[in-house]
Formats: sequence, C-alpha cells, structure tokens
Amino acid sequence: MPLPFLTADRAFDTADDAALPYDDRDRWRRPYRPGPWRVGAAAILLLLASFVLFAGVVIAATATLSSAGAVFGIALVVVGCALRMLRTGVWVSARGLRHVAFLTTRTTPWEQVASVRTVQQPVRWLGLPRTVQGQALLLVRRGRAAETLPPLLTSHNADFLGRDPLAFDRAADSVEAWADEYRRS
Repeated sequence: MPLPFLTADRAFDTADDAALPYDDRDRWRRPYRPGPWRVGAAAILLLLASFVLFAGVVIAATATLSSAGAVFGIALVVVGCALRMLRTGVWVSARGLRHVAFLTTRTTPWEQVASVRTVQQPVRWLGLPRTVQGQALLLVRRGRAAETLPPLLTSHNADFLGRDPLAFDRAADSVEAWADEYRRS
C-alpha cells in the first residue's frame, strides 16, 4: 500500500531547478515528511489500540456485547487520535496554506498572506511548556493588526526534533517558495 505522506520530502530533494515540483498544485500537500517523534507516538497509540481491540474481543466472548461495544469505541477513538497526529502539520496547495493542529485546522488563502518567514526565537520543545532557542516559520497575514499566530513549524517540534537540521530548512524553504509563487499571482 503506498504511503504518499512518506514520500513528500523526496520530491523536493530530487527537483533541483523547480521550487514547486508537483504537477497537481490544487491538491493539499505536506512539503516534508512526518518526523520520528510524531511517527513514534502514533505507532505507540496504534499498539495501544491493538491491545484495546484484543480486550474488546475477549470481553465480547465472555461478557455483554454492550461493554464490548464500549471498548471497541475506545479503540476507534485511539486509532482516530493516532491518524490525526500523523496528519498534523503545514499543508500547501494553490488555494492557500493550511495549518493542521490536533484539534483545529486553520486555512489561509494566499491572498491574505503578507509573508512567510523564518526567525530565530525561543520555541517550545515538542509542544511542551519548556522553551529552547530555535527557529520558527511564521505566517504574517495582511489586514490583521497585531494578531499573534502560533508558529507554523519549529525546529524543535515533533517533525524536526532528532532529524538533520537541514530538514527544517528544506521544509521552511519549500513553504516559503509556495508562498512566494502564489502571493505574486
């Protein structure tokens, strides 16, 4: 079964002269691969879901079906959380920039984007309250006075912690290239 979210970064590695190497630009794409922390946490959640599903089968064989249904429902919620965790990140298309968080999704059309830039600043380590010095990719909107938006990407989030430092630079450059291309048109 092909997993297209694992091959997103390779398209940018192989295209030297094209900043936007995709043919179908209307499709939402993540211009980088999910990081090891995000994939590891999702794998642990899926492992937990397998144990809960096994417990549901045992409960269905030995107890009432309503209690087994509740356990199966819990397993579905855990699987849904794992899938949503893999889906979080920054997605781009010809229509705009989409920042997918665990519970929310914020889409900004390219017409509202004033700039996308990388800055040095204190960033959260894996989204926890602890901050470290790192890089962040910030979105500045047009017409929004002093609105504080969370960073799109950081060098210490679950996608880039523990990876080659150039991975964050490639991802930030890719998102900036999409922004430069579509803000002009």
